[in-house]
Parts: sequence; C-alpha cells; structure tokens
Amino acid sequence: MNKIYIIAPTILLAIYIFFYRGFLVENETKVARVAQEKAAIVAAEAAKKADTERKSREDTDKRAADRAAKEKDETEKRLAKYNADNKRILDDKSGYESDTQRFTRMIADLERELAGLRTQKETVNRENLELLKKVELARIAKRNAELNIQRMTEMISRRAAASALTAPPPAPVAPAGRS
Repeated sequence: MNKIYIIAPTILLAIYIFFYRGFLVENETKVARVAQEKAAIVAAEAAKKADTERKSREDTDKRAADRAAKEKDETEKRLAKYNADNKRILDDKSGYESDTQRFTRMIADLERELAGLRTQKETVNRENLELLKKVELARIAKRNAELNIQRMTEMISRRAAASALTAPPPAPVAPAGRS
C-alpha cells in the first residue's frame, strides 16, 4: 500500500505535467496571438489617431488660413474705407476752405457796401436835417414876416384913425321943409 501512495500521485503528476505543458504551449500561442491583436489594435488606433490628428491639423491650418485671409480682407477693406474717408474729409476740408474764403470775400464786400450805405445814410440824414432846418427857418421867417405885416398894418390903421384926413366928412343935413 505504500507504493500506491507514491505511484498514484506520481502518475497523476506526470499526467498533470503533460497537460500543463500542452496548456503552456497553447497559452503562449494564445497570449502571443492576443498580444499581436492588441498590438495591431494599438497600431490601428495609433494610425487612426495620427490620421485624425493630421486631419485636425490640416483643418486647423485651413481654418487659420481662411481666418487670416478673412482678416486680411477685412483689414484691406477697413484700410480702403479709412483712406476713402480721409480723402473725402480732405476734399470736404478743401471745399469748406474755399467756401470760407468765398464767404470771407463776400463778407468783406458786404461790409464795404454796408459802410458805404451807412455813410450815404448819414449824408442823407444830414441833408434831411439841414432841409428840415431850412424849412423850419423859412416858417419862422414867414411867421415873423406875417407878424411884421400885421404890426405894420395895425400901426398904419392906428395912425390913420388918429389922423383927421382919414375921418369921413360929416353927413349932409337935409333941409327941412321941402318935402
């Protein structure tokens, strides 16, 4: 019985080792295959990732180029508008300066004309006042002359009334009786 204790476990150990070795070989091939599949998946993912990064980079570069072109166009448009506005402002400025010069000349001409008209008005006013003064002096002279005439007439009439030559002769008396 003692041998059975040694022989049965040894046979079972030999069977176990036989299956274990077969399992190890099979397991190594399976592990190698899984490792290859994982490596292939990782390589595919890396390639996919690289492709995605490349596409993303290309898209980003394209967007950056589009943005740069758009910004350049906007900058050129703003610059063109700025230059056009500056030109318009300068043209307006020169127009306003010419208008200012024209209006300045017009103001000077009108001021000269106004000064001439004021002088003419003063002359006319002075002549008017002199004529009014002459008219008033003529009226005063006329009134004085009329007063002198009245005084002279009154004086002559008083003298005539006081004089016997101007008295009318007495009225003839009618004879009495013949009627």
